[in-house]
Amino acid sequence: MKKQQQLYKGSLNAIIMKLLDQNGRMYGYEITQKVKEVTEGEMSLTEGALYPALHKLEADGFLDVELERVDGRVRKYYKLTESGIKETTTKMEELESFIRNMQNIVNLKLT
Repeated sequence: MKKQQQLYKGSLNAIIMKLLDQNGRMYGYEITQKVKEVTEGEMSLTEGALYPALHKLEADGFLDVELERVDGRVRKYYKLTESGIKETTTKMEELESFIRNMQNIVNLKLT
């Protein structure tokens, strides 16, 4: 499982951006739970990986942050900016190409 996490690490921004693209806006814990749900527990995001990635995406202008009071606590919601939406499309195209290439290598038949 640990080695698999290394494979996912390079796709973290794409994963976050795709979830936000599909769900509109999400808070950090919600993102971690959605990843766990979608991957049936195969992948888990730690706070130590997630929050630096969210902060970098925000600093790069791809995310907006909204603060909302929930049950007496302030919750930080993240959503894509216009440039974040465009970047998500680019990231998904890159990821799909990478997956296709990896499938070609994995399915390679030596003759």
